[in-house]
Amino acid sequence: MDHSIIIQHTQKFIQLTAEEQAYFLSLLQEKRLNRKAFFLRENEVCNSVAFVLSGCLRAYSVDEQGFEHILQFAPQNWWITDMFSVLSGKPAHLNIDALEDSEILILGKKEQEQLYLDVPKFERYFRILIENSTVASRQRVLDNLELSAKERYAKFCSTYPTLINTIPQKQVAAYIGVTPEFLSKMKAEYLREL
Repeated sequence: MDHSIIIQHTQKFIQLTAEEQAYFLSLLQEKRLNRKAFFLRENEVCNSVAFVLSGCLRAYSVDEQGFEHILQFAPQNWWITDMFSVLSGKPAHLNIDALEDSEILILGKKEQEQLYLDVPKFERYFRILIENSTVASRQRVLDNLELSAKERYAKFCSTYPTLINTIPQKQVAAYIGVTPEFLSKMKAEYLREL
């Protein structure tokens, strides 16, 4: 697995010495997930965060009628977890699985706490990520309330440009909150207008 990807990602926010990089990498656990394999199932307690080296994961909930509601995609270079479960120690509300064969690096909660003590600049790194995630989540809620389906699709395309043609359309439809049939019609309309 190519660990340089995660080092390049951290270096966007904090500068690490070679020793700090090696220490950080030593705390990470490598894992390969086959397509449809779970990183986390609803009602399990989540004690880690995952960084995607390759492939794509998604976080979603399933309602009483069995419909999936996708909260996040995590393509290469993205972190993913159920933050509620990690911080509270309570069972997760989300499922996280692989949309395609994926390679991830896992950082356990205990290891993350030790990392903060040993290399304090990582607190800054994860604080920035959490702040960005919080802003994105709030904006997503507002978008779902205020934007049309067509505008939500356009926003999906700008947020996840690498996924537009790589993931099944039913996944995109679940993310923007429409049926796959409606998405197909809307996408054709959207592409005609470009």
